[in-house]
Amino acid sequence: MRWILLLVSSYYFYMCWNVNYIILIFASTVIDYFAGIWIYRTSKKLNKLVLLSLSLISNLGILFTFKYYGFFSKSTENLLGVFNIGYHFPELDILLPVGISFYTFQTLSYTIDIYRGITIPERHFGRFALYVSYFPQLVAGPIERSYQLLPQLRNFIDLNYSNVRDGLLLMTFGFFKKVVIADRLAEYVNLVYNNPGEYGGFSSLIATYFFSFQIYCDFSGYSDIAIGAALVMGVRLMTNFSQPYFSRNIGEFWSRWHISLSTWFRDYLYIPLGGNRLGKGRWYFNLLFVFIVSGLWHGAGWNFVIWGFLHGIYLVFTSIFNSSGIGKSESKDRRKPSPIRQIFQIVLTYHLVLLGWVFFRSSNYEDALLILNNIRNFGFDTSGINLFRFPIDFSLSIILIGVLTIVEYLQVYKNLNHRLVSLPWIGKLALLMVGIGSILLLGKFDGADFLYFQF
Repeated sequence: MRWILLLVSSYYFYMCWNVNYIILIFASTVIDYFAGIWIYRTSKKLNKLVLLSLSLISNLGILFTFKYYGFFSKSTENLLGVFNIGYHFPELDILLPVGISFYTFQTLSYTIDIYRGITIPERHFGRFALYVSYFPQLVAGPIERSYQLLPQLRNFIDLNYSNVRDGLLLMTFGFFKKVVIADRLAEYVNLVYNNPGEYGGFSSLIATYFFSFQIYCDFSGYSDIAIGAALVMGVRLMTNFSQPYFSRNIGEFWSRWHISLSTWFRDYLYIPLGGNRLGKGRWYFNLLFVFIVSGLWHGAGWNFVIWGFLHGIYLVFTSIFNSSGIGKSESKDRRKPSPIRQIFQIVLTYHLVLLGWVFFRSSNYEDALLILNNIRNFGFDTSGINLFRFPIDFSLSIILIGVLTIVEYLQVYKNLNHRLVSLPWIGKLALLMVGIGSILLLGKFDGADFLYFQF
């Protein structure tokens, strides 16, 4: 009967944001529950395809209406205005539902997997509803696959000390990254990016560097909390981040950043489009198309489209010069590069990603261009960021970024995680207490949302 408690908890969790929008999750659940069963029962290929199409149209129709209608209607009006056609679409006074892109993709993968014969439908409606709405990862992922999560929700799981211990440690690290690092950096980032015309190149550059760590700590922090909370209950969610800023090329970056989304696009869009099997021209088009769609997934704005297009271009050039495609982290040359070359590759990849973050964080592409112009016309200024007005807080931000970088370096190159697991219980307890103490002493508790809630 565990599913009852978890389902009620998950629905309550979501309704704390907006009671009315639970209807959207329930509608998506009903559509894909019956679509999955009917697709599985039908023997004719055409009927299966029709049922799958109905599922896709229904789910993507809901997503389009609530997330993209305003963007596409406004863009169409502007395009028509170029030809002196004054047409105005009706406006919809609706909120963007929290996490709609996440649970929509999770339900879509379920019906697609049944259509492909990878999985069988879940007959228990309550457990399927729990799969769609499981509260740790409902609003910001990881985006789970049905064949990984559903069996865990069916099986009875005993309370396990190791799971509780490891889950709490992971949650603590997630909260540390969110409230100690990300929310502290957000104060500087918001100051500049919300008013880009008032600040010079130095402030814009510092804010951009800070944002790269803010979004990483904010989003990976949420993933740590979600994965840890599920682990306490004995459920293992997929890893969503793996030290992405130590990547040596953009392909490797996308095998380390938001892994559940990048693998989703790989399996359900990139490969069905033909991947790299249809010649180089089609391969490069597929890369660009997938990442433009990825940009739109993140937000309904041209700045997100440009962000996705940039990463598509990066991957095309990575594919040309390093023979590395989407999701690959190593080139065909298996010789280990020199340390200096590795450092150069990591620094270059990080700054390519940093350029994309300017468009991702800006309110629109005009603000992004203004930020980039400020950085290009670099000039030292302190008025915008108040470096000397709040020297302790600013210095602490730099120190925390340094500490995070060292920890992640040890995770990548010195097997830190294995060493921590090998600690005696008193060591793990001390680590937990230090983490909680740091959060209480250094955390920013102003109720800031997680950035990816808006997607």
